[in-house]
Amino acid sequence: MDIPESYGYHVNLSRKGYRSLIYSGDHDMKIAFLATQAWIRSLNYSIVDDWRQWYTDGQVAGYTRTYSNRMTFATGGSHIAPESNPKECFAMFSRWLSKRPL
Repeated sequence: MDIPESYGYHVNLSRKGYRSLIYSGDHDMKIAFLATQAWIRSLNYSIVDDWRQWYTDGQVAGYTRTYSNRMTFATGGSHIAPESNPKECFAMFSRWLSKRPL
């Protein structure tokens, strides 16, 4: 499944009240940041919390933006983020699972 194919699934699950976390690298050439941004814009969700930094151990780990329909978008990943940034991935996912802001 590619990004355009996931649109219908995402909209359906979002309407049912499920939260979503979209994690993207800023410079990932495999899954382009701009394509992810375009996909998010196509959903037409309003912005609840605009761009801000998120931190791990006092260091900027990336940037995040929160949208209506309970969607969080976070940057700072890479194509293999759990391998290259395990601490940041764990912090981000733990916060998201516990419904805390990144």
